[in-house]
Amino acid sequence: MDLAIVGLGKIAQDQHLPAVGDSAAFSLAAIVDQRTVDTRVPVFGSVEALVGSGFCGAVAICTPPAARFDIARVAIEAGLHTFLEKPPCLSTSEVDQLADLARRKAVTLFAAWHSREAAMVAPAKAYLADRQVQDVTISWREDIRRWHPGQDWILDEGGFGVFDPGINAFSILTEIIPGTHRVESCLLEIPDGRASPIAAQLAMQLANGGRAAADLDFTETGEQTWEIRVRTDAEEVVLADGGSRLMIGDKSVPPLPGPGEYRRLYDRFAHLIDSGQSDADSAPLALVADAFRVARRKSVAPFEF
Repeated sequence: MDLAIVGLGKIAQDQHLPAVGDSAAFSLAAIVDQRTVDTRVPVFGSVEALVGSGFCGAVAICTPPAARFDIARVAIEAGLHTFLEKPPCLSTSEVDQLADLARRKAVTLFAAWHSREAAMVAPAKAYLADRQVQDVTISWREDIRRWHPGQDWILDEGGFGVFDPGINAFSILTEIIPGTHRVESCLLEIPDGRASPIAAQLAMQLANGGRAAADLDFTETGEQTWEIRVRTDAEEVVLADGGSRLMIGDKSVPPLPGPGEYRRLYDRFAHLIDSGQSDADSAPLALVADAFRVARRKSVAPFEF
């Protein structure tokens, strides 16, 4: 199936282009970007121009999140299967509207959470299915300058700030521990002159009554940490390196062979299209929305890239 990538930014170049290149299901047929880009496929300045060209197939929307809803609506209205990079939209209501539209148009909508496809997330979920979870500690600390160089939009209104990476942790949490979790309190640290937080600390109640705490930081210049610790009625489970390593008790679980996260996402997208289904889960986004709703905000020193 022909596929167009909408928004040729860092994530598209680092992850989507290689994954599509390795896919047996999709062939890169077009790029949508307002900038001049050097590519072997046609480039369109807008999704409307893409649709007007008669393009058929699928789109992967990799723009900043504030633009995704309007772009996806145009694509779905035109009958294009639609892959949404995370976070899929600015709100769960936007995701719900797109899901309703996709049903009416009989096309696939895929809200893609790449961290759920990390190699050891499924084994962790399987182990926890037979255990009583008592509490969870999330530490998601990374360097914004390293992973998002010069991307001012991420600290603008609608840019999600530290929740752009932090939502990856929430996507794993909502995958490995079922049920609806609730944010009880949140402290957002927002740099002067910016609209979105550069750090956040959250306290949550899990669906089973257990507790969870999350420490999210975008200013970690030392060792980068993407870790979830789950204390159970048996052994502690630790998912490290964003879900690529798993410890159960004092034993390291051997990694499973298979493709990388984004190749798995495109395989999943192809399966959904073949089966006439959608997957528009917005549970991780709901946690972020709840965090903003209950948050206490603290101004911190200005931040420049």
